[in-house]
Parts: sequence; structure tokens; C-alpha cells
Amino acid sequence: MEYAQFKIGEPFKTVTGTWRCTDVGTRTIAAIHIAHADSSPVCADPSWFNGPPYAVVEAVFDAYDLGGCYAIDDPEPF
Repeated sequence: MEYAQFKIGEPFKTVTGTWRCTDVGTRTIAAIHIAHADSSPVCADPSWFNGPPYAVVEAVFDAYDLGGCYAIDDPEPF
């Protein structure tokens, strides 16, 4: 994905599963992991994905990580 494609609240995919963008910074993207690669949820309680603050850890993606991110509607890249 390109940096401009990330929107707060919108999901995206990586090889590890589905993530939800929680912040778009100047050079980084913050996100929470919401589902594993097999589509099983990261946690059983969906309220943990409500925030901020979130009950699950936020991860930071920088310019080196963006090449491994894909839009939800992209064909399966993995």
C-alpha cells in the first residue's frame, strides 16, 4: 500500500493477518491486530478493539513495513 491509502479506522492486510489503522503519523502508521492470517480473531472479546485507548497493543509500521501491507480488496498477495 502507499502511505496515502491508510485511513484511520480502515482495515488492511499483512502476511500475519488483518489490522485496523488507528493513527496516521507524518512517517508512520499505527494499527491494532484484529485477525490472524486464518481469519480467527486475535482475542475473543470484541470490546478490546474499541478505543482509543485499546486493550490490545498498537503496532507501528514505518516506511520499511509499508511494502508488506495490502488493501482488503487486493487479490490475495501471499
